[in-house]
Amino acid sequence: MVQRMKRAGRAMTAICLITVLLCSCGGKQGADKGLDNSGKITVTEATGNNRPDNNQNGNTPNVTDTPTPEPVSPQPDFEDDFKEMPKAGVHTMENLFATAIQPLGRTMYIWGGGWNKEDTGAGEEAVSFGISEKWVEFASMQNSSYDYNNTRYQIHNGLDCSGYIGWLVYNVIETQEGRPGYVMKSTDLAKSLAEKGFGTYNSGAVSEWLPGDVASMKGHVWLCLGSCDDGSVLVLHASPPGVKLSGTVLADGSRSQAVALAEKIMKNCYSSWYDRFPDCTVPYSYLTKSHTFRWSRDVLSDKWGLGNMSAEELAEKIFLKN
Repeated sequence: MVQRMKRAGRAMTAICLITVLLCSCGGKQGADKGLDNSGKITVTEATGNNRPDNNQNGNTPNVTDTPTPEPVSPQPDFEDDFKEMPKAGVHTMENLFATAIQPLGRTMYIWGGGWNKEDTGAGEEAVSFGISEKWVEFASMQNSSYDYNNTRYQIHNGLDCSGYIGWLVYNVIETQEGRPGYVMKSTDLAKSLAEKGFGTYNSGAVSEWLPGDVASMKGHVWLCLGSCDDGSVLVLHASPPGVKLSGTVLADGSRSQAVALAEKIMKNCYSSWYDRFPDCTVPYSYLTKSHTFRWSRDVLSDKWGLGNMSAEELAEKIFLKN
């Protein structure tokens, strides 16, 4: 009898010990249990790295599959975009400037160039895409003594000021050759572009010159490539001896930042022309006697912000990096 009671006591002790062990190892899922220094059981909520889904024990976590995102195509930078220009009928500011510089330094000034034989409007070259091979060939044969008075009305050999701007507008706006063109009297050209719905016309004093502005004055029309800190303006135009860059001088007639910039560009990028025709100045009156046309962004988009750049910034983009 005594032996049976001892065995029962030992069994009860074992059961109690097992129960204590089970309680110390079990408990609520997501919690760690242990003993503090006082011998009491403490509970710490599982957070951060001691959460079960952090796979500390090497088991595969239960992760819901998510679709792999589509790769994002890299956006071209300006240089890549500009190298794709010019393209006929692409209505962007970068295409305007890429087209405008094509005849630069390789097209002579010809009185009546770009006009038709009747002298009433756009001629064959001004309603065609790209620059004429005849322009380039004729220009290559000219030296520093070139005199436009001796080549009047050789209309296929080059461009005059309105012939140049008319050719430029046609190449940027139109998508087919041979349609009615944009060559007209230089004094009226800026206003005419506004009347066609391409932008706005300002007949008063110009307070801010921006790249892309077309400026008409008595007997001349030109394209603005922005202004410099001293107020001078970089001019792109067909003016004797040919299609060239110029800078307006300051009000007192002194050398300006725009003149220095024009010389730098022509010397570095069009050295053959600059060696023969180094003059890059135009009078201050260009800024006081011109009326301006400004392109609407609904007509020519401007994702690179070219139309708001200074002359130096635009030059860096379209000349000095290419």
